[in-house]
Order: sequence, then structure tokens, then C-alpha cells
Amino acid sequence: MATPDTFTPAHRDGPAGPLSGVRVLDLSAYIAGPYGCTLLADQGAEVIKIEPPGGDNLRSYPSTLQAESRAFIGVNRSKLGVALDLKKAEGLALLMRLVREADVLVHNFRPSVPKRLGIDFEQLGAINPRLIYCAVTGYGETGPMKDKAGYDQVLQTMTGMCALQGKRGGAPEIIYGSVVDYYAAALLAAGVSSALYERERSGLGQYVGVSLLRSALTMQSARLIWADGEPLDIGRDMRSGGVTGIHPAREGHLYISANTQRFWKALCAKTGLTELADDERFDTVRKRAQLAGEIVPRLHTALQAHSALEWEAIFGDEVPCAAARRIEDMFDHPQVLAEDMVDTIDHPVIGPYRGVTRPLKFGRTPGPAPFAAPVFGQHSDMVVRASGCSDAELALLRTSGALPE
Repeated sequence: MATPDTFTPAHRDGPAGPLSGVRVLDLSAYIAGPYGCTLLADQGAEVIKIEPPGGDNLRSYPSTLQAESRAFIGVNRSKLGVALDLKKAEGLALLMRLVREADVLVHNFRPSVPKRLGIDFEQLGAINPRLIYCAVTGYGETGPMKDKAGYDQVLQTMTGMCALQGKRGGAPEIIYGSVVDYYAAALLAAGVSSALYERERSGLGQYVGVSLLRSALTMQSARLIWADGEPLDIGRDMRSGGVTGIHPAREGHLYISANTQRFWKALCAKTGLTELADDERFDTVRKRAQLAGEIVPRLHTALQAHSALEWEAIFGDEVPCAAARRIEDMFDHPQVLAEDMVDTIDHPVIGPYRGVTRPLKFGRTPGPAPFAAPVFGQHSDMVVRASGCSDAELALLRTSGALPE
């Protein structure tokens, strides 16, 4: 593994994480690749984000923050930022110098691009045989769609996710929140970690392929089952009927899950619908789904007795439920605070901000404190000098345009 702390800023304080000492070169943009690398940084890895002269496209996305992108900041915490033009010979040479000391390289170029740039797995693996090389693509490395641009909502629509959203028989609906991207990021972190573990035994790096297509289909593993002999066009929706779902209360909306008999009976008792609890017509989740038209109107009437937040307290631990909240309500939710999921971070442009910082919890190696996503090229000089470049070489990188200002 790379020598730890060579580039680490002074504010990367705190205990070691399970990936401390691992150095990651992040050449990716948007969400899936960058957030996968952030998950590695959360676990202690030293991540160097390398951006082209125009910067990561996510920097230009709409944002109410002045001069910075909310999305970029949220997706790229705890990284060092370097601006580097790989189309310049000097920029490519610097990358090769960094590759020699790296443990992981991540990019999200289309499959035909890396070889053209001179950074495909074969070439970089020859420089550093221990390198874990992770490529994030839209559709994979082979097949007729391999060089198409892949985006979260494109893949949602293609793979059937949107067709199963919203009302039955209605128009397809997008799931907002980039769920395919974020799941791909989790697969990236898991795949890279597994490859690092295997390298401890073999001493060799390897290629790790992550695609949005794999992510979108993997997320639907419970639906994507076609048994031998059954019709292809059958019901694959796992929604269990009108009882389990979001319902209007006197004020606000409430999600209720009542799929087990225990929860169904508790729901009936708490809402005053005791006569339904032992009715044999409703004694399985399938029967309740089939007869939702009889149950749901009565449930809605009963729920008008209290607000969604009041029902949350009334149901307690006996009926799984949640009042529909805004994302803003999570900053100070007592459970979020108790689990230490949100922290305050200082950003060089926007100042202090609060955000998610620890998606995983480790007892013995919790990892160092997070720090803010880099402004464009923020750590270029520091990383270049630490890689062994002299002042003259740094000046050449500047004058050639390989190291943009």
C-alpha cells in the first residue's frame, strides 16, 4: 500500500480507518464514480480527485449555493483536488508518476476512451502490477451499447424501474435522488475493497468493472426472476397491497407497513378497526392486497383522528411507520444525531456546512475526520511536489497548460 500521510492535509485528523494507507486516484465525474471514491475516503483512504481543465461537470449543476455546487460538495468530501490535462504529454507523465505509487485508480470514461488516452488497464497495470483499476461505465465494457453515454434516469427507464413506479396502469415515473448512481457507488466501494483484500494474498491488482446497467438490475433482483415454464409477462411488482403504503392523516401523510399478522393486528387495534383483525378474509397479506378496496377507505377514515406525527407516536414500536418528512428535517432528527451521521465541515468558499459524513460505523477503526470537497485544483501544487516533482517541473506543468490554474 502507499505510504500514508504523504499528501494528507493537517485537518485530516482522527483515528485510522480500515482503508488508511490506501491511495486512490479518482478520475471520475458526476456521482457514481466520485461517491464510490468518497465511500473509500470515509473509511480512511487517501483520495486524490483529478479533474480535467473544465472541472467535473457536476460543478456546473444548478445550486443555490454561491460559487459552488451543492451536489459536488456532497459527493466529493474528504478528497484532495488536482486539476490536470491528460491530453498534454506533461499531464499524462505526471499521472503515470502518481500511478506508480497508487493502490487504486477509478474512472468513468466510455470503454473506448482509456486506450486512446493511454490509461487503459493493460498500460497502467504494466507500470504498477498491484494497481486496482476500476472502470465505471453506463452499460459495461462489451456489447452493442458499450460506448453509449449512461445516466441514472436513462438506466432507470430502460430497466423497468420507472414502469413500476406510481399508480398501477399509469405512466412511468422517475425515482428522483439518483438511486442507480448511489447504488453503483456502493458496488464500487465493495468491489474495490474486495480486490484490495484479494491483493493481500496474490500480490496482484486487477480490473474491477462497475456499470449503471448492473446496478439497476441488481437493485431489482427480487423482480428479475423468470422461472422455467412460466409466462414472461407476469406480475413482478412486490408491493403488497393498499394497506402497506402512504396514507393521508388529519395532517400530513404516513407510511404504514403491515405485512405480518402481528403488525396487521396491532394496526387494527391502534386504529379502532378491531373487527378486521381476526376476519378470515384479511388474515394474509395476499388476501389484504386483493381486498384493499374494502380495507383502505376504512383505514383512511380512522387515520383522520390524528396527525401523521401523532400516529407515529401512537403506533410506537408496534406498527412500522413513518410520517412523511422533508430532507431538511433530517439535520436535527434525534435518531440521526444519536448515530452521529451529520457533521459540521469547513469549506474554503462557503464556510461551515452540515452534511452526511459517516455512512459506515467501525468500532476499532472509525476513520479520520472528514474534510470538505476541494475547490477546483485546490491541492494541485501540494500533490505535484509530494510526487517528487521539482520546482522546474512544476513550472513546466504550468506553462504547458497541463496543470490548469
